[in-house]
Amino acid sequence: MKELLFPFDSKNILRKRRAIRKQLLSDGSARIKKKIAVLGGSTTNDVVSAMELFLLNFGIEPVFYQSEYNKFYEDAVFGSEALDSFRPDIIYIHTTSRNLTMIPESPSETSEQIQQRLDSQFDYFKQIWISLSQKFSCPIIQNNFELPLFRHSGNYDGWSYSGTGAFINRLNVMFSDYARNNNGFYINDINYLSSVVGLTKWHDTEAWFLYKYAVRAEVIPDLAYSVACIIKSVYGKNQKVIDLDLDNTLWGGVIGDDGQEGIEIGVETAVGQSFSEFQTFLKGYKNYGVLLAVCSKNDEENALLGLNHPSGVLKPDDFVSIKANWNSKDLNIEQSANEIGLLAESFVFVDDNPAECSIVNAQLPNVPTVNLTSVSEAMYILSRSGFFEITSVSKDDLHRSEMYSANAKRNAQQKSFANYTDYLLSLDMNASITDFLPVYLQRITQLTNKSNQFNVTTRRYSESEMREVAESPDHIRLCGQLADKFGNNGIVSVVIGRCENRTLHIELWLMSCRVLKRNMEFAMLDELVKKCRKRGIKKIVGYYYKTTKNNMVAELFGTFGFTPVSKSDNGDSVWSMDVDSYSGKNYVIKINEKEFNYE
Repeated sequence: MKELLFPFDSKNILRKRRAIRKQLLSDGSARIKKKIAVLGGSTTNDVVSAMELFLLNFGIEPVFYQSEYNKFYEDAVFGSEALDSFRPDIIYIHTTSRNLTMIPESPSETSEQIQQRLDSQFDYFKQIWISLSQKFSCPIIQNNFELPLFRHSGNYDGWSYSGTGAFINRLNVMFSDYARNNNGFYINDINYLSSVVGLTKWHDTEAWFLYKYAVRAEVIPDLAYSVACIIKSVYGKNQKVIDLDLDNTLWGGVIGDDGQEGIEIGVETAVGQSFSEFQTFLKGYKNYGVLLAVCSKNDEENALLGLNHPSGVLKPDDFVSIKANWNSKDLNIEQSANEIGLLAESFVFVDDNPAECSIVNAQLPNVPTVNLTSVSEAMYILSRSGFFEITSVSKDDLHRSEMYSANAKRNAQQKSFANYTDYLLSLDMNASITDFLPVYLQRITQLTNKSNQFNVTTRRYSESEMREVAESPDHIRLCGQLADKFGNNGIVSVVIGRCENRTLHIELWLMSCRVLKRNMEFAMLDELVKKCRKRGIKKIVGYYYKTTKNNMVAELFGTFGFTPVSKSDNGDSVWSMDVDSYSGKNYVIKINEKEFNYE
């Protein structure tokens, strides 16, 4: 819904939230359902109301638990029957600097006394986190702290031992250190958020006294949106590609008219510097695993000439797809998506021409667009939009661009083969299929929350839940990596089965979209059957739970040779196979013959 995309009108959202909620719930979208506990140190009703709208728009249907006012510590540490029975999937601790109780009171206190205050304040929150983690084993989101609007000593407050600002800044660093060293714990950075909207707009003393609102009402949607972006990232709802126009988007001027020497990029002019900064900004996204693509109405020769400008930061090799032609841009986006193996809704389109953005909006309504009216505004929208909110960075993420570029090369090579099997053999594929190893758990968890098309049960796991599965003697687990002559795809397939007597029940079977139609599913099945035979398993039962995105695997078990057991009216189905009657199906991938270094 356009009203909920950044930059949004906060007052409009607050005014029309009931109508917006009704429209979202009636739009027929398929959403994952999640239980979210909000433990608040201030009034949270409006935060929850706004958060619900953003989550619904992100494809997540939330059910909320809210602690009583300022009972976040009691609920977490001493327990609550209501919270225990709620069993949250994720917990958000909504505290602000209003809830800090150990702030220094006098400049006469020694540095040692103030350090004791700081340690006590941190331990207070750490006790909350540990208690919740041990009880619920789910992701936790914790606000850090905003600076106060008022200060006693001017600038001295920000750097003296006794300064409130200095105390809060040091505490925020301690929170960050904890987050870096504890998986599944995330910081909602209200220190940044309050700064970017302005402390005078963030604080509302009267609203605190009257209603115990810790933030001004008009910035509540900004706060809720920030938390919602973290939640959608945890559950794999991010965009993956920035698709960019060229002329007056990556450089100043029109390459077809001005030539390479006439476009503005580099330090010689103010305009050129701005576009250089924009390209550097985009390169930063690529370094975090976001893919870059080109979608430009241009002759390809001219487009490449512009991208090879001596002062350019981004070069042709930085892009997984370059579409420079005179076709409609929505068609180019769809073609790029098909070639690299993603859905079009994974793209964000950036163009200086509002008409082109409008056409893409009309033809591809699930593709967000950014109309570049200025470089600074485009950078601000991309950075605040949450399109690419990061909650973890795996080694796979750092090499994502190379992986998808190699995928495009594979697709190009396929066109030179008349026989598909010959094409697969030409790739010289090698797979490493193993049990879960600790070093892989982060990427495995990430896959369960991102893979939608090739995912028969669409079950989602937190990292703590995945760790429990990895240690369970009642489960058979497979983790598959795939490499070929074009490069290593990393971890691309995960299978989890639960043993019950002599039957294995498939709880999860997924594969990354970038290795579809490569016979990796058959390689995984062959290895699964081997594991079953070693464990004395006689039957495998497979389950397919239909969603709007996983129709491509509706008959997966049928292609494996399973027999249908039942099929529900909603499209769900159950399948079974006798292990002893199975014969291998993988003939094109070499298994465990090559040593993999997962970098």
